[in-house]
Amino acid sequence: MKRRALISVSDKTGVIEFAKGLEKLDFEIVSTGGTLKALRDAGVQAVSITDVTGFRECLDGRVKTLHPAVHAGLLARRDLKEHMEQLAEMGYGTIDVVAVNLYPFKATIQKPGVTLEEAIENIDIGGPTMLRSAAKNYNGVLVVCEPQDYAEVLERIANGTDDQTFRLGLSYKVYRHTAAYDSLIAAYMQKLLGIEYPEHITFAYDKAQDLRYGENPQQSAVFYRELLPRTGALTGAEQLWGKELSYNNINDANGALELLKEYAGQPAVVACKHANPCGVGTGKTVHEAYMRAYESDPVSVFGGILAINGTVDKATAEEINKIFIEIVMASDYTKDALEVLEGKKNIRLLKISDITAPRADDSYDMKKVYGGLLVQRYDSTLIENEDMNVFSRKAEVKTETTPSGKVKTTYGTGVVTKRKPTKEEIDALMFNWKVVKHTKSNAIVIGKQSRTTGIGMGQTNRIWAAQQAIEHAGDEAKGSVMASDAFFPFDDVAKVAAAAGITAIIQPGGSIRDDDSVKACDEAGIAMVFVGDRHFKH
Repeated sequence: MKRRALISVSDKTGVIEFAKGLEKLDFEIVSTGGTLKALRDAGVQAVSITDVTGFRECLDGRVKTLHPAVHAGLLARRDLKEHMEQLAEMGYGTIDVVAVNLYPFKATIQKPGVTLEEAIENIDIGGPTMLRSAAKNYNGVLVVCEPQDYAEVLERIANGTDDQTFRLGLSYKVYRHTAAYDSLIAAYMQKLLGIEYPEHITFAYDKAQDLRYGENPQQSAVFYRELLPRTGALTGAEQLWGKELSYNNINDANGALELLKEYAGQPAVVACKHANPCGVGTGKTVHEAYMRAYESDPVSVFGGILAINGTVDKATAEEINKIFIEIVMASDYTKDALEVLEGKKNIRLLKISDITAPRADDSYDMKKVYGGLLVQRYDSTLIENEDMNVFSRKAEVKTETTPSGKVKTTYGTGVVTKRKPTKEEIDALMFNWKVVKHTKSNAIVIGKQSRTTGIGMGQTNRIWAAQQAIEHAGDEAKGSVMASDAFFPFDDVAKVAAAAGITAIIQPGGSIRDDDSVKACDEAGIAMVFVGDRHFKH
């Protein structure tokens, strides 16, 4: 009896050539629906699945391969006499090759205005069932779910090298493929239902590239992208120049990109090193923004990464080329800017046209821990309830006497000092508050209306972070404002801020010793605002 191949595909790439190759190897081709028509139109002598099952397709094609003639032919173990005898008694034959890929659920849900009904109709049932049956019985069935495997399958059948290892590899691809398919469907329904944290969670990603190594040369690494593309993401970048990105490049570039999104609508430049900002500037032009970011910390920006909201022109490119920069990411580049930048061999140039597109509402932050996974919603806020009135209203103050006789003072959100910040200070506070949100904790950022002047990050106590930021700023600290990602546990930060000439402070508030910091600020004439939301970043 002829060997049989069942072919039923949505993606018809290479399927005609594959079917003809199987015919040359003396296979009978069985097919369904649109695939059957395409094969016959191309001259393949394909048999309809109805002729095999004796059962016509029904329910608008929802049921066509869900039949014992198909699944007995796939699942019968060739090495068990009882299986083969039972198959013969039922009048069914074996199916020796299965080539199936699934309804385009991913493409369907990406269409604008797609309805739930349309999405549901593009959930494949028969395809995954055939794939899983064939994959389970891989010793007897060659199962192909990816068109790029067609050529090797034909070659191995022809020369008899379709051994167990090869077959197991094809089986593995099936379970990987169907798991990703089901994960995408589950994620789509989870979003529709508004389920934030399900009891069981799965994520499906496609491999974007193999990396030379990970964080260190002894670590292997790979970069994966989400199945559905995200606007304004590094995964959608077009690389215009330079060698492939490394693990550290990708991690650091993402840090710069996330901070840049806070400055949508104006020319902005973020300089990052080790995923931490080292200089941030805005301006009327990209060139002005770059110079402000560079001047924030000319030492740290060397060997760093630039994220630029706008088109890089020749003048900016010439300034960038004065130092070594690993990566430039920008909305676009002028032709002469590219010519200048491409004069540097080791620079990488990325174009992300929608670079400041906000994160999607369903974005998660995830951290892998040994044996588990931490999942949280992305930190999308700036201040509590996005209430800009905090800069103009006096905070509510409550005092109470504790059982031990101590007076406890608590502050609501708003201005907690005698002096309110000026309009210029408010602009500077908001500018630097955005920066501190994306700086590793403990973090202190000082700066002015359109640039940072000093950044202290990753310290094990807040006073060190403040001292680091002030030291980096030098003389520029005087007249700067200060942003702190979390409250001041003591008044020491307020005191060093006063000594450095800081004029205004923004912080969440909430310390049991807030009153001490407020008094220190009042004594120095510093305006301080409590905004509620904390922005730890670890």
